[in-house]
Amino acid sequence: MNPKRLLAITRAGIMESLHFRLGIFVTLFANLIYLVLVYYLWKAIYDSAGTAVVNGMTFTDTMIYLILATALFNFLEMFVVWDMSRSIQSGKIVLDLLKPMRFRKYTFWSYTGNHIVQFVLTFIPTFIVVMIVTKGAIPMGLNLVWFLIATVFALMINYNLEMLVAPICFYTESTWGVNIVKETIVLLLSGATIPLAFFPEKARMVVSYLPFRAVYDIPLSMLLGKNGSDNWQGLISLFGLQLAWLAILTLAGNLFWNHAVKKVTVNGG
Repeated sequence: MNPKRLLAITRAGIMESLHFRLGIFVTLFANLIYLVLVYYLWKAIYDSAGTAVVNGMTFTDTMIYLILATALFNFLEMFVVWDMSRSIQSGKIVLDLLKPMRFRKYTFWSYTGNHIVQFVLTFIPTFIVVMIVTKGAIPMGLNLVWFLIATVFALMINYNLEMLVAPICFYTESTWGVNIVKETIVLLLSGATIPLAFFPEKARMVVSYLPFRAVYDIPLSMLLGKNGSDNWQGLISLFGLQLAWLAILTLAGNLFWNHAVKKVTVNGG
């Protein structure tokens, strides 16, 4: 694939995201309200626990994790299912399928511009604020490199999760309920809503091998130096889990897509 084409698609995504700047500020404001609620909720949990450390995490550790998880969610969030459902209902899906680039690849790269904008305007400022407020509680070293690599893998895994749900639109035309269930499961089992350290031991063991953890918990663990990410053996294990699920989900997504696209029906076309 010509890199110039991919760069052009990315540039178009950046321009489109910057065109709707108000949406970014609304998202930041909504996240601020969410984080205030999370702060008081977890403060009450730690106060009632009667100890400074719960499941190996202090209140500061928990807040850093959840704040960065929220910022990471804004960066990784995609609307593939919603967009595909609307495209099928309007008939636009036919034009998308006729593009000279494979649909899955085009869809992935069309979101890269938005991801870049969200990373620069939401995650980086949040990271800087956390560093200032906590007086440098997050280590600064190779963990930043591992975090960036793990985040790229997380982005690809999250996209493939989306593409496992999106083709259902070809059968139902609308996947609102299915997508809501998918988002709830991902946010819960990935550690984005509740750190995995607070899960019951047996549930945590099961969840640790599921693909959802690879989206949020593994990048954050590498950034914060948790869950064995501070040694080579732990890093290999964490990256290995991400790569394994990336391969599995990519294969499953391709197979499902190739089957589902044969069922396409168009309204309004």
